Amino acid sequence: MVYLTLAGAIVSEILATTAMKYSDGFSKLWPSLGTVLGYIVAFTLLAKTLKTMDVGTAYAIWAGAGTAVVAAIGMVFLGEAASAARIVGLLLVIAGVVVLNLGGAH
Repeated sequence: MVYLTLAGAIVSEILATTAMKYSDGFSKLWPSLGTVLGYIVAFTLLAKTLKTMDVGTAYAIWAGAGTAVVAAIGMVFLGEAASAARIVGLLLVIAGVVVLNLGGAH
């Protein structure tokens, strides 16, 4: 259940960040409200996750997955550059999250 809650936090953060892009500096009402609501949901679910999961592990998964997916959305859907260096950087973020999880809790 904790991973499902964390997944919800990640999806909410991704949606909020994507909405922020479309808010045009918070000058458009609906994307701005989507941003605020998405982050409220994301932080609420992350806080619930932290009741039973180590903060380092939860935050690494949350931040790493969010970073990787938002960067991929930017490259695939928003016309951002998809250079080899950016792709390698994304792979390194993912590898870092995997390594932190393999380390396990003490």
